[in-house]
Amino acid sequence: KFFNPIDFYAKIWAKLLKNAGAKYITFTTRHHDGFSMWNSQASDYNIVKASPFKRDIVKELVEACRSEGIKVMFYYSLLDWKRNDYLPFGGTGRGIAGRDEKKGDWNSYIQFMKDQLTELLTNYGRIDGIWFDGHWDKKTADWRFEEIYSLIHKLQPQCLVGNNHHLAPFPGEDFQMFERDLPGENTTGFGTASDHVGQLPKEVCGTIAGSWGFDIKDRKRKSFHEVLSYLVKAAGYGSNLLLNVGPMPNGEIQDYQQERLTELGAWLKTYGETIYGTEGGFVRPTDDYALTKKGNTVYLHILNPNKRTLMIPGFTYKLASANSYDGKTKVKYYQLDKDILVVQVPEELQDPNDLIVKLSIK
Repeated sequence: KFFNPIDFYAKIWAKLLKNAGAKYITFTTRHHDGFSMWNSQASDYNIVKASPFKRDIVKELVEACRSEGIKVMFYYSLLDWKRNDYLPFGGTGRGIAGRDEKKGDWNSYIQFMKDQLTELLTNYGRIDGIWFDGHWDKKTADWRFEEIYSLIHKLQPQCLVGNNHHLAPFPGEDFQMFERDLPGENTTGFGTASDHVGQLPKEVCGTIAGSWGFDIKDRKRKSFHEVLSYLVKAAGYGSNLLLNVGPMPNGEIQDYQQERLTELGAWLKTYGETIYGTEGGFVRPTDDYALTKKGNTVYLHILNPNKRTLMIPGFTYKLASANSYDGKTKVKYYQLDKDILVVQVPEELQDPNDLIVKLSIK
């Protein structure tokens, strides 16, 4: 009743994302609370019917992003804390008084999700991906993913399917995502173990703040260096970065989150060739460096400004030269044994965030 984001302007969001260098967005159409951000006919618990705002945010945002050339993906929660047909609760909904022991109707719930996904993939033009979350709430349930994925690919064959289940990819999935972690690292303890990393295209997702959604008490504001390092390390794994913003209740994106996005965009205008369309994964990134490759050029991203000599194991390419990013300064290097590259960075080359050295392959 109080959700009225009167300062939400889809065109302002889309322009901000475009200037940030984003190539696609993943918008939360429905989260674990079950509230739908579009005019769903399958549930009246949505922004048009249940809030004073009365506007279809999904529609407005899709149109605005499309006009800026930004692809659109939809986050969709598999779990639901409100619907009785989802009961009994899974791992996250325990303790809501009087509802735990009620019997649900799993067939009804699966059909409800199919109905909503059909709306999202029928009424809003081309959609580039569906990003599922919540399988981990009921790990042993029969989610009937084969039916759900087939429905998605039938409605929009090009639509990518990903599922944040923290396991090896399931049949029918088109990319693998990693939550708050780089592929296979699992520093969170609930992430994807290294032996579950598959061969599908990869995406890592993380926050600018401490939490995903808006939290007035959140003071974990990441610096530009932290956010940039996340982007560069992700690329070093051959992965996209899905960088989260949690808008305020009034529909605006917080100022410091806008600042980070704007800073990233400015950096990408200068150094985007070292990220966009590159390969990664041939050398494991560290806190000191990450490597990306395009054609016969390897970009060495030096993330620790105090490191002047780097020893990079696992580097098997034969080099012809090494230079500063602008090509004006030669960088000394030699190869130790067959697969250890040693790079010595001149003192005059400095960048506190990411010093890039171009390595040319023979």
